[in-house]
Amino acid sequence: MHTDLSFFSLITNASVVVQLVMLLLLSVSVLSWTMIFRKRGTLSEARDEAEQFEDRFWSGGDLATLYKQLSPRASELTGLANIFVSGFTEFTRLRQRSNSDPMAVVEGAQRSMRVALSREMDELETHLAFLATVGSTSPYVGLFGTVWGIMNAFRGLGNVHQATLAMVAPGIAEALIATAMGLFAAIPAVIAYNRYSNDVERLETRYDNFLEEFSSILHRQAHD
Repeated sequence: MHTDLSFFSLITNASVVVQLVMLLLLSVSVLSWTMIFRKRGTLSEARDEAEQFEDRFWSGGDLATLYKQLSPRASELTGLANIFVSGFTEFTRLRQRSNSDPMAVVEGAQRSMRVALSREMDELETHLAFLATVGSTSPYVGLFGTVWGIMNAFRGLGNVHQATLAMVAPGIAEALIATAMGLFAAIPAVIAYNRYSNDVERLETRYDNFLEEFSSILHRQAHD
């Protein structure tokens, strides 16, 4: 008796539970790849924006002029530009008070920049938790499908008098497909999570360094 062990046949003839596991893993894999490409674009754009802003900021131009150019688009700004506008806005507002203390002015600007920094990092870290979850759980979901498929394959042998490899091979093969799909979903997610987490950490360091350098500039201006 010829047993069809083609990939498509194994999937269509698999048990309902194994098919559901495969469908879940396929859906998760597609969603994971979508987030991987989107996150790649987001981080690349964030790096480009940081480089462009730093070039403008350290070009030697007047910071007040730079602020006037950026402030009308405050709601659209991201990254270092957003941190800069948030800090300079608060610095200007506090400094206009007649009895303002220079240290209080700088500390207020720093708090405003910290809030902006926190929001930027929250945006950059979006979907990283999902990639981590996919990378850590997909192999176990695939393993569940494998165990279930193998269990059904051996249960089927209980109703025959003479067991052969041909009888159990399709069940084992379809079960192993679930494990393969679990790994296919997990491996790219783990690689992307590690890569993007490192990129986010480097951007956070870059943002934090700028915040400290800009705070030093504001400190000098507050005491002028």
